[in-house]
Amino acid sequence: MTYDIEIQIEELRSELRECIDPDERREIEVELELARAELAVIIAEKDGWLKAKPPF
Repeated sequence: MTYDIEIQIEELRSELRECIDPDERREIEVELELARAELAVIIAEKDGWLKAKPPF
């Protein structure tokens, strides 16, 4: 699962490098930040730092 997110992050970074439209850049930056946060959570769960439970 982390591999898929890492690929997504690399693709977003590539898109960001090529993007010239300011609105599109902001969207990509937000997507990239969310993907990085998701990866950080997955890694923390794997390492036992975080035990996520559903809110219900």
